[in-house]
Amino acid sequence: MTFWVLAIALGLICAAILGLVLIRGRVGDAPPAAYDLQVYRDQLKEVDRDLARGVITPEDAERTRAEVSRRILAADAQLQATGQAGAQPALAGKAFAALALLGLVAGAGWLYTQMGAPGYDDLPRTARLAASDEARATRLDQAEAEARFNASQPVTPDMGEVDPQYLELMDRLREAVANRPDDLQGYILLARNEAALGNLSAAAEAKEKVIELKGDAATAADYAELSDMMVSAAGGYVSAEAAEAIRAALARDPKEPRARYYMGLYMIQVDRPDIAFRTWDSLLRESTPDAPWTALIRPRIEELAWRAGINRYEPPAENAAPGPSQGDIDAAGDMSAQDRAAMIRGMVDRLATRIDETGGTEAEWVRLSNAYAVLGDFDAVRDLIARAQDRFDDPMVIDTIINAAKQAGFSE
Repeated sequence: MTFWVLAIALGLICAAILGLVLIRGRVGDAPPAAYDLQVYRDQLKEVDRDLARGVITPEDAERTRAEVSRRILAADAQLQATGQAGAQPALAGKAFAALALLGLVAGAGWLYTQMGAPGYDDLPRTARLAASDEARATRLDQAEAEARFNASQPVTPDMGEVDPQYLELMDRLREAVANRPDDLQGYILLARNEAALGNLSAAAEAKEKVIELKGDAATAADYAELSDMMVSAAGGYVSAEAAEAIRAALARDPKEPRARYYMGLYMIQVDRPDIAFRTWDSLLRESTPDAPWTALIRPRIEELAWRAGINRYEPPAENAAPGPSQGDIDAAGDMSAQDRAAMIRGMVDRLATRIDETGGTEAEWVRLSNAYAVLGDFDAVRDLIARAQDRFDDPMVIDTIINAAKQAGFSE
């Protein structure tokens, strides 16, 4: 209520000052016609002085007096018509004053409804930062987040579509790692396959065990993968444990892309759009178009920039990597599983040939790395990574190629 009283009072004061100037119409200490009268009277005195000195003839003096007298009469008539309002008509002044009142008060109120936040209390910077710190301190833990958002159920809609032999192997794998709690490779396989089935909560638990068994050898990618599983299991909510995993990943590698993406998401959720924007903007500019986080960041980055106080933000240009045509996609829908697999293998082989012949772009190397991993050809992934280390000098490109394969299940 105090805000509205002050806003309306300030609007009325500004409108009153502007309206008073418009109604009075003064341009100085006296109206313009009064200045003209004084000038003309001085001219008559000058004519008399010139005639007394013999500078002009009596005839010239008479003609000058007549002309000056005519101007005096005209100026006096104007002064009588306008009075003390100068050259400003009273009606026009009042009309403009009314428009000023309407524009300043009503216009400002309308602008606030469009750009302000009616109904919200004042929130100074210190209060916003305090609220953000409170949001960080009170993050839900992973179990609470999964329970609240009911997102820990498998994402696979119908287990009947999964090969029964695969499910049987999964049961045997779960039993095997339960009986061998120090089996690192077993837990790596369990985490990967639980994630493939959509059992994200179980995948995260297995990944935590992997990190525990690795100890100091756990990599930034390990922690980033753990945060990915946790956030996905909690329906996009970054829990306290997920935030710890993100920080652990970035402590080991500040350039780890998945951890940077989730750090930006975390900062959005704790109301720090400024930090989130800087994190996502740098990640977007350093990533290839095929990177999975690129498609998640790009639709939101402009709004995030606006929330961070940047009104004229230009996102980096989107240069999409070449991919299958719409005709290829349509044709694949009518193929058998074997024919579709053969077509995919052919497309991958053509991409590999293009890279061998032309050197390939960064985006093409990333696509090929991901494609090999999807096909389960991990030896080809390792060979591609070794070749990429000779091809590219930028470690960020190498990391992106490796992470693209890891997104599809590859493990070094």
